[in-house]
Amino acid sequence: MISFFSGSQILPSHFKHTLQMARSALDEMSISGAFVRTPSTFRNFISRDPASPFPAESGRYHLYISYACPWASRCLSFLKLKGLEKAISFTAVKPKWQRTKETDEHMGWVFPTSSEEEPGAEPDPLNGARSIRELYEIASANYIGKYTVPVLWDKKLKTIVNNESSEIIHMFNSEFNDIAENAALDLYPPHLQSQIDEVNEWVYNGINNGVYKCGFAKKQEPYEEAIRNLYQALDKCEETLSKQRYICGNMLTEADIRLFVTLIRFDEVYVVHFKCNKKMLREYPNLFNYTKDIFQIPGMSSTVNMEHIKRHYYGSHPTINPLGVIPVGPNIDYSSPHDRERFST
Repeated sequence: MISFFSGSQILPSHFKHTLQMARSALDEMSISGAFVRTPSTFRNFISRDPASPFPAESGRYHLYISYACPWASRCLSFLKLKGLEKAISFTAVKPKWQRTKETDEHMGWVFPTSSEEEPGAEPDPLNGARSIRELYEIASANYIGKYTVPVLWDKKLKTIVNNESSEIIHMFNSEFNDIAENAALDLYPPHLQSQIDEVNEWVYNGINNGVYKCGFAKKQEPYEEAIRNLYQALDKCEETLSKQRYICGNMLTEADIRLFVTLIRFDEVYVVHFKCNKKMLREYPNLFNYTKDIFQIPGMSSTVNMEHIKRHYYGSHPTINPLGVIPVGPNIDYSSPHDRERFST
């Protein structure tokens, strides 16, 4: 997820009363009761230039993710699609937030104590950290922001390179092509970049971040505004996908991966937990089949751990679901047939 300003940056006035201790997304509230996500802090860039402070070297970098987090999952998707699993290792945390220190009340991402404790999650293999919070404190002794995933870690310098998912996926797409097994795949091709950027903007505002604006709203008015914008964006996607296989045409791009990570969670989590129940994904024939189409791309299904997803959302937000009861359904089979082959590729 996206992180906090560094201490040297100036916060807009409507943030100041809430974000001094904004160590999770639940803290990011404006005066109006609306959810307002804050930007990331670590913004270094890995380059294929050998002279770069962070050169694209095989075995140097490690990606920390949560299968529950859509922002982290899109980074893992790029790692898998580009064939970077031998060059960049990764570790997944436990799905449910827990206390990160005995000295305060912060709840966040933690590592299991053994590989047997939590299927799909592993202990930190590099630093022996007990939580993602500890990684941030290793990287910066004065850090005061959110302790979020994804974290792209430099094993050599023992620091965080970047925690902004939109930048990490660009690095994975282009900067590791000399060592990527699927270097020919370009999910951000030059001739489509302006279109991808435009789609990403309205998809992010209306859908990716829109579901959080619905779920984390603390007053009726911001919730209703967010739900209206969400379904306008979903309707726009449905219309677009009635004419073409992918969101930017008949070629898979970054925009599809960024949209997919929200859609795959929609009926299982957001409909119930975030009150996005005006219409389910399954009621959108094009969007639903599109989601199955993306899920069935080789490598993508391994990035989706629905048990982790559901256990995180329903178990980590006590202000929304205080008893932590997890709904048993709907258990959608995204590997079932779809109709997207009707479009040329």
